Amino acid sequence: MKLLLVYPQNPDSFWSFKHVLHFVSKRSTFPPLGLLTIAALLPPDWQLKLVDLNVERLKDSDLRWADYVMISAMIVHKDSVNEIVSRCTAFRKPIIAGGPLFTTGHEAFPAIQHFVLGEAEDVMPQLISDLRDGNVRPQYLATERPDITRVPAPRWDLVDFRHYVTMAVQFSRGCPYDCEFCDIIVMNGRVPRTKTPAQLIAELEGLRQQGWKDMVFVVDDNFIGDRNRTKDLLRKLIAWREEVKPEMGFFTEASVNLADDAELCELMVRAGFKKVFVGIETPSSASLQECHKKQNQGRDLVEAVKTIQRAGMEVMGGFIVGFDNDKQDVFKQQFDFIQRSGVVTAMVGLLSALPQTKLYHRLKKEGRLVADSTGNNTEAVLNFKPKLSREFLQTGYRDLMKRLYEPKVYYQRIRIFLENHRPRGPQLRLSPGDFRAFLKSFWLLGLWDRGRHNYWRLFWGTLLRRPGQLRCAIELAIIGYHFRRVANRL
Repeated sequence: MKLLLVYPQNPDSFWSFKHVLHFVSKRSTFPPLGLLTIAALLPPDWQLKLVDLNVERLKDSDLRWADYVMISAMIVHKDSVNEIVSRCTAFRKPIIAGGPLFTTGHEAFPAIQHFVLGEAEDVMPQLISDLRDGNVRPQYLATERPDITRVPAPRWDLVDFRHYVTMAVQFSRGCPYDCEFCDIIVMNGRVPRTKTPAQLIAELEGLRQQGWKDMVFVVDDNFIGDRNRTKDLLRKLIAWREEVKPEMGFFTEASVNLADDAELCELMVRAGFKKVFVGIETPSSASLQECHKKQNQGRDLVEAVKTIQRAGMEVMGGFIVGFDNDKQDVFKQQFDFIQRSGVVTAMVGLLSALPQTKLYHRLKKEGRLVADSTGNNTEAVLNFKPKLSREFLQTGYRDLMKRLYEPKVYYQRIRIFLENHRPRGPQLRLSPGDFRAFLKSFWLLGLWDRGRHNYWRLFWGTLLRRPGQLRCAIELAIIGYHFRRVANRL
C-alpha cells in the first residue's frame, strides 16, 4: 500500500510566523504533528510519503505514485484543501480526510470520498483493515475519546528537521473549562487525558538522538488542565534534563490560573519552558462572564501576567474583540491592558463562531449567524451579527492591530516586558541559525525598517542594562516584524 500524506499550506496569520522564517532561514514554523502521528499508526510495511505544502510543492509524480491520499487540516486550511482536492481529482486519486476542518464540516467537501471524523486512534484498525480489503467506507466516526497512553511516537523520519523552526509534541488532550467560543471541548472534550511521563520523554529523547537542539512546542489544549499529572511530568523532565543535558527548550499553552501555582511555575521553568500562550481574551469582566471564561474572572489579569513573567516565562496572549458585552471603549481597554502587562506577542482577533461551539449554537438559535468561520482570526471578518456596529468593530480592529505593532509602541512594550521578566532555568544554545537571524535583524530592522531608530534604542539599552536579555530582545524585535506585516495587510 502506498499512502501520500499531504498537509495544506498555512495562510499568512499570527501562527504562521511567515515573516520570521526569512530571518532564521527556515521554510515553516511547525511540522504536521497530526499526520506524523497517523503515520505511526499505519502498518510498518506500507510505503508512506509526507508532503508538507509549507516546505515543498505537491508534484504530479507524488500523486501518480499514491494509492490513496490522506489529508489532515484545520479550518484555516480550507482554501488550500480545495486546491489539493482538485489536484487529486484530476489524477483520480481517492482521498481520506481527517482533522478539525472535516470533523465539524465535512459536508462542505463533496469531492472527498472518505472521512475520519473525531480523534482517529480508535478507528484506525478498521480503516487499515478496509484499506487492505479495498473496501474503504465513506465515514469512520470516533465515538469515544481514545486512551492516548497507547499513541505511538510520531514518525519523525518523514520530515526534514532542517526546514522547521520548532518541533512539536503532545502530552495531553482536552481542557476542563467551558469557554463558549472555544472548539477544544468539541474536538477533545473537557476531561484532560494525558500520556505517561515516560511516553513524552521517550518522544523528546527520540528528537534529541536525531539531533534536535532547538525549541519544542508542547501543543496541548491546556498544559495544566490536570495539574497533578503535569507536575509529575515536569519533575521527570527535570530529572531527564539533568541526566542527558538536552539543549532544547519548550513552550506551550495554559490557562491564566498558572499564575496561582508558584510550584507549577517553578517546575516549568526548571524543566526548560521559556514561553506560554495564555488566553486572556479581554479585560472586560462582563465579557468574560458572557463567554464563561471563569478562570479569568475575579482576578487582576495584569498582575497574573506579571507573576508568570517574574517566574521566568514570557506570556504570549490571545485577545478577542466583539463580545456582546463589549462597550465603545473596548479597543482602548485592550490597548491599555496589552501595553501595561508587557504582553509583547499579543494575538488579537475578532470573535468568530467556530463550528459546533456553544457560541455557534447560541448565535444560530438567535438567527445571528451569517457565514462560516474562516478559522483565521487575523482577518477583519465577523461571521455573525454583532451587538456593536460591524463597521465599528472591523475598523477598530484594524486600527488596534496597527497601533499595537507600530514600532515605537511595540518596542516600548518589549522594554516593559524585559523590566518585569526574570530569565531563569536552563540556558539555551545560540545556534548558527540564531546568529544568522541576529545579523539579518541588523540589516533589515536596523537599516531598512521604518522602526530602525527604535530598534537601535532597544539594542543598546538592553546591551548596556540587561545584556543577559539581549537575545530575547532581538528575537521579539524579529517577531514584531512579522506581526507588523500581518497588521498592515488588514
